[in-house]
Amino acid sequence: MSSLEIRPAIADDLPFVTEIYDHAVRYGTATFELIPPDLAEMTRRFGVLMDGGFPYLVAALEGRVVGYAYAGAYRPRPAYRFTVENSVYLEPAIHRRGIGLQLLQRLIKESEARGYRQMIAVIGDSANAGSIGVHTRCGFEMIGTHPDVGFKFGRWLDTVMMQRALGEGGVTLPAGNLGGS
Repeated sequence: MSSLEIRPAIADDLPFVTEIYDHAVRYGTATFELIPPDLAEMTRRFGVLMDGGFPYLVAALEGRVVGYAYAGAYRPRPAYRFTVENSVYLEPAIHRRGIGLQLLQRLIKESEARGYRQMIAVIGDSANAGSIGVHTRCGFEMIGTHPDVGFKFGRWLDTVMMQRALGEGGVTLPAGNLGGS
């Protein structure tokens, strides 16, 4: 894997991102979305994240995008402004090669650099051992499971909640932007 590159995503990456997510929606349980969004919708979502200043990364092998990761708002209310939720998706052919781990590690660093203090992982399907393992390796702790909250492929699915502190976490007050304290 000598040519793995992890870099900020650009608009030209979105067709590949859309294709990766399409497969995850159609065949996987990591997302509870049922109808794959088209390129226009994925472009809109990308724009919202970019306008919000959130990190959005792609992993490329031999110049081809094979995975992506981003952090976005955990919840819309202002008190959550220092907490992000992460997403990581890979082409099925490159699972179990450490690329998801590298994407998540870089996403954590990028989120810390932007001043976020907590990262939440909402993992679709409690049987998703790969994602749970990658998050555990990156310092996330299990904070709970919501049993039977999603219905996809004719069965009920859980979501697993994991969390990790970013930077100083909740040990100190954030610099500036303390409105609503």
